[in-house]
Amino acid sequence: MVKARSKFVCQSCGASYAKWAGRCENCGEWNTLLEQAASVEAEAKSAVARGGLSGKKLTAVSINTIEPSDAGSRLSTGFADFDAVLGGGILLGGVTLLAGQPGMGKSTILMQICATVSGKGHKVLYVSGEESAGQVKMRAVRLGATSEILHFASSSSANDIAKTIEGGEYDLVIVDSIQTLSMAEISSAPGTVSQVSNCGNLIIRAAKSTNTAVIIVGHVTKEGTLAGPKVLEHLVDVVLNFEGDRYGGFKTIRAVKNRFGSTTEVAIFEMATEGLVEVKNPSEALLSERQNTDGSIILATIEGTRPLLVEIQALVNPTNFGYPKRTASGFDLNRLNLLIAVLERRTKLSLQDKDIFINVVGGMRLNDSAADLAICMAIASAAAGRKLDEKLVVFGEIGLGGEIRSVVAADRRIAEAKKLGFKNAIGPATIKDKFVLPVKDLRSALVKYMNNK
Repeated sequence: MVKARSKFVCQSCGASYAKWAGRCENCGEWNTLLEQAASVEAEAKSAVARGGLSGKKLTAVSINTIEPSDAGSRLSTGFADFDAVLGGGILLGGVTLLAGQPGMGKSTILMQICATVSGKGHKVLYVSGEESAGQVKMRAVRLGATSEILHFASSSSANDIAKTIEGGEYDLVIVDSIQTLSMAEISSAPGTVSQVSNCGNLIIRAAKSTNTAVIIVGHVTKEGTLAGPKVLEHLVDVVLNFEGDRYGGFKTIRAVKNRFGSTTEVAIFEMATEGLVEVKNPSEALLSERQNTDGSIILATIEGTRPLLVEIQALVNPTNFGYPKRTASGFDLNRLNLLIAVLERRTKLSLQDKDIFINVVGGMRLNDSAADLAICMAIASAAAGRKLDEKLVVFGEIGLGGEIRSVVAADRRIAEAKKLGFKNAIGPATIKDKFVLPVKDLRSALVKYMNNK
């Protein structure tokens, strides 16, 4: 009897191999090869051959004769900052992919959006392939989503969901989540490359044909990247990342991709008993419990287009082992190791026998290069037992030579510091503002301003 042949397909990029390997040679990802029957690949090849024969010539028209679509039809989410991230609200006919860690609050904020949209007279459908009707009902009651035109369906069939969307009955459809869906025509398991990409394509076609707004929930891997093939991000119109500490602190939603707006905006939330609540003045909230001790530095940073003042905390202790420990919460560990090397080389500060811990208060995660100077000053402050004046904020990028480089949006950082009552800012010498105390290199910044016991 002939043994059935099989292929091993990478779940990240779709490359196929004759035998299993721990690492995909095409995309470099580990443990992403799953076994599939070779008949699936042969079926796809035969479908391509048939499709080449059944095609017909397209009818092209002048672009000047095309009437513009109604791009102004948007649904408000009920959160002003979230609407700004989306470019003005949820666009009818647009498909949005919302990804985040488990327990971050994706289902919570989507149910709050359902309550707002349905409360304004728009029909909404919430489809869940993970939770039962009873579980969703409990959340809906807690969040006040009790409108008669808010409907629920439990299904993991992409065919059924697409057919429902094609009916044109709903203005907004929530699909939770894409990794649980499957198409009847594909034999592979839900969550595989073929299922995720084809289910996504099917739902997107249905949404575009009926001008229905769709929000799809996506899972993430343990590294924090969106699970499934990269092609899914290319198919949808908007990709949103839900980030932050799921056990407390602030949570942020930012756009990685947005065909209808900017990708520089950010919405900041905190979890309350009534659901997620927008934080209108995050700088004040982040600094409300600050104690001016050694290792504490206030950073003027930028989240999207919004200026924020956040507290950077550093703790430096003698190591008890041969290899010093470096830990960072809310900051890139590789960048921290680079800054420590610059500190040791350019300022002669001895840190090779010290454990260093960095914390960004409030659960924020910094991607701003202007945080370099604040991180270095916090480490130097903790190591020397000296503290900075409590009315000073810090920002500036540090080069490998220890020089302080200019940063973007310096005027907005300065304006935020002035608004909260700070006297001066330590920053790059290239900024011509009386509020800024200019520094050219890291060593001069530490010597000049790190002198309070």
